[in-house]
Amino acid sequence: MSMITDKLQFNEHQAMWPNFSYEELACQHTGTINLSKEFLIALQELRDAYGKPMKITSGYRSPQHPIESKKSSPGYHSVGAIDVAVSGEDAVKLLTLALNLGWTGIGINVPSFIHLDRRTDSPPTIWKY
Repeated sequence: MSMITDKLQFNEHQAMWPNFSYEELACQHTGTINLSKEFLIALQELRDAYGKPMKITSGYRSPQHPIESKKSSPGYHSVGAIDVAVSGEDAVKLLTLALNLGWTGIGINVPSFIHLDRRTDSPPTIWKY
């Protein structure tokens, strides 16, 4: 698995995920990133299918991020997850597309956001906040 670990790498490959910026996906606490190319390509595939901008409210979180550091071990945001601000019909559309495109961790906090990850270490799961 090829990892993107800094802004230079992210920007060098940005043609593969043109609808996303380093700033919106990097850790809001440290400004760092550590996401796989595969995750970023899948995210762009989801965005293409969705057909409109996706407002990312939380992307990568380093293990030092206050939310992650409170956990016994870092969560999915530290390996590849996003929270997308969405509500109403858009939430249904995004959720349907995510399920059809293989996103396997889905947390629903509508009307404010949907969490999406591509976990492979556990069965697919959906939860509400």
